[in-house]
Amino acid sequence: MRVLALDIGEVRIGVAVSDPDGAIASPVCVLPAQEVLSHARTFKTVLEDWEPELLLCGRPKTLAGEDGPQAQKITVQAEQIAKNCQLPLEFTDERLSSAEAKKILRAQGLSEKAMRGKVDMVAASLFLQSWLDAQMNKGD
Repeated sequence: MRVLALDIGEVRIGVAVSDPDGAIASPVCVLPAQEVLSHARTFKTVLEDWEPELLLCGRPKTLAGEDGPQAQKITVQAEQIAKNCQLPLEFTDERLSSAEAKKILRAQGLSEKAMRGKVDMVAASLFLQSWLDAQMNKGD
C-alpha cells in the first residue's frame, strides 16, 4: 500500500511517499501550504503521479507526548486535505522530525539557507518511515 505523508507547516508542506509495498519512505517535494490546502494543480499532480491509498499527517506532540499547540490546527487542515483527496487519513507523532531532518541535511554539508526547502520533505520521510516500520512490526 502506497502512503503519502505530509509535514504540514504554516508556510510549506513537506511531502514524502512510500514504495508500493509500504516498506521504504522517500522525500518527494515541498509545496507552498496554500497550494496543498486549496488542492491546487501542483498537489493534484503529486497525487496523480504517486496514487496513494492512505494519507499520513504528522501531528506535533510535546516531549511529554501530549498534543502540541499546533495539533488542533493541523488536525483540521489534514482532515480537509484528506476530504479533498478522498483518502483515508491517519496521524503519527512527528516529534523531533524537523530537528532530525536538519541534522541529516547539515551532515550532507547544506547551509541553513540551502536546507530551507528540504527540511519539511525530509521530516515527512522520517516520520513516514517510523510509521511504516511500526506497521511492519504489528505483523510480527
